[in-house]
Amino acid sequence: MAVPRKKVSRMKRGMRRSADALKAPTYIEDSKSGERRRPHHLDPKTGMYNGRQILEPKADA
Repeated sequence: MAVPRKKVSRMKRGMRRSADALKAPTYIEDSKSGERRRPHHLDPKTGMYNGRQILEPKADA
């Protein structure tokens, strides 16, 4: 049976367990297009952010 050489410190144990608290990213429904997007991110399809045109709209291929 494998036996650890040293005791794992509280810091190392906590760093390993920190990923347990992660949760899935949230999405909101865009008011204009009706598609889901991340809050506070620009919409890559339309190029809009906060009611302003930031990028050129993506052309459908």
